[in-house]
Amino acid sequence: MSTLKNRIVAQALDEGFVSCGFCRPDALPGLPERLAAFIAAGYHGQMAWMEERMHWRSDPAALWPDAKSVVMLAESYAPEYDPLAVLDRPDRAAISAYAQGRDYHDVVKKRLKRLARWMVQETGCEVKVFVDTAPVPEKALAAVAGLGWQGKHTNLVSRDWGNWAFLGAVFTTLELEPDAAEVDHCGSCRACLEICPTDAFPAPYQLDARRCISYLTIEHRGPVAEDLRKAMGNRIYGCDDCLAVCPWNKFAVAAQDMRLLGDGSLTAPRLADLADLTDAAFRLKFSGSPVKRIGRDRFVRNVLYAIGNSGHTPLLVAAQALCDDPDEGVADAARWAVTQLRAV
Repeated sequence: MSTLKNRIVAQALDEGFVSCGFCRPDALPGLPERLAAFIAAGYHGQMAWMEERMHWRSDPAALWPDAKSVVMLAESYAPEYDPLAVLDRPDRAAISAYAQGRDYHDVVKKRLKRLARWMVQETGCEVKVFVDTAPVPEKALAAVAGLGWQGKHTNLVSRDWGNWAFLGAVFTTLELEPDAAEVDHCGSCRACLEICPTDAFPAPYQLDARRCISYLTIEHRGPVAEDLRKAMGNRIYGCDDCLAVCPWNKFAVAAQDMRLLGDGSLTAPRLADLADLTDAAFRLKFSGSPVKRIGRDRFVRNVLYAIGNSGHTPLLVAAQALCDDPDEGVADAARWAVTQLRAV
């Protein structure tokens, strides 16, 4: 490894990143075909932007033709609790661990920018930083940069820090020697596939987003198909099941930035309290949180599905109060929840 690469890695670790690797922006053979097959199968659901930006996502070099190298970074957000424990508390809400603290876009991007500025000051190079806000295939790039491999659940897994990590990229005009790509260490394990409550994996290493609870609660607009509502349980924003059961998490590294973990108030909040949120109250409660981007209506829709699945008849009052909500998705979810609770 070159002296400059050593220095970049050292600076990245000082910034709080758990891992750093290097690759070429054009080092993703087979990606265009895999992405095209994903889109052709309709697995992207309502995420039309994936198809519209496919030419960039399938070829990172096209995003910035002047880039010669990519510095891939991982930042841990490993939870300090069992993310699956809340699933046994049906009157409480399950919110994905990554969304319980400060919006990672803000936290990680500021850290990326500091690293990028340091690179510019040290070398005079040009840089661009990305963290999940542009059509960059972060997981594929991270794998060829040696940070880990894409597991059977399609997320990045590392033997050094498990799979609880945000990914970021610094594209640069520097010529940096690529690192060796990581190899797959999933072996015969199928834990992530078998725990999925909605059978969202047609095969290992393939995800049908249309059945994924993270997609359904965050990206999907309008009512969710009734055959999937029961399987959602009390998961109202994202789903951690496939991540939480990965055996490589025994090597999980503690988060360096406590803002990513939150204050614990979103670990198992009461469904009754969340159903009562007005638009203003929702915006206030989730200010600075990634949850805010889905808006009050979609959020309360999810809460009502959880209420319908709870079996707790005291929550019937909360559902009834929303049966005539101005948003049809909320009203539909409320009426469904009422029907479910009356059948208890």
